[in-house]
Amino acid sequence: MTQDLRTPLRLMLDLQDDMNTKVHPDWRGQNFEWYRAIWIECGELLDHYGWKWWKKQSPDTEQVRLELIDIWHFGLSILLTEELDKDRIADQLAEQIPALLAEPGADFRLDLEAFAGRVLTGKSFDLPGFIKLLNGVGLDMGGLYRSYVGKNVLNFFRQDHGYKDGSYQKIWAGREDNEHLVEALAELDTGAVDFPEQLYQALAARYPS
Repeated sequence: MTQDLRTPLRLMLDLQDDMNTKVHPDWRGQNFEWYRAIWIECGELLDHYGWKWWKKQSPDTEQVRLELIDIWHFGLSILLTEELDKDRIADQLAEQIPALLAEPGADFRLDLEAFAGRVLTGKSFDLPGFIKLLNGVGLDMGGLYRSYVGKNVLNFFRQDHGYKDGSYQKIWAGREDNEHLVEALAELDTGAVDFPEQLYQALAARYPS
């Protein structure tokens, strides 16, 4: 189990480092407030899950999972600032995660607030709290990997096609790029060594010239 987890974890760390470097070549030296990004995402996540007692609300599980993917991006960034050796990070995560996956959450809203509180006060990533949130919405490590790589590759694609200067087209043939991403993911083998490259090319083939 540990070795099975290590490979996708190492790849995600590489992808996150690459994405951060694309945004700023010396991203580690900028002291970005990754913890702040996480707790803001937690607020957005709670809105999707539902918390208002004065109106009927049902959890939008897919949106909740997408917010957790965004939080994972920022969590990996924190880990990469605390330890430069990505092999060591991957090894540590692969050792810790299996036991955490066996611990069910209690009340998702309370688990989320506890996670946000620990991140905010410690200005660090709370891995046990994060895994508890994954458990709370039935998102396993395979699903986390698939969704993370998909969002990361889409972020790269956006940057390469004018996201910063405003020339990027988010609507392709009448549908948002996220919808095309979901379809492209369904057509590919996530276990392939070159899965991220295949996905990027699949998006390129769909993007209007």
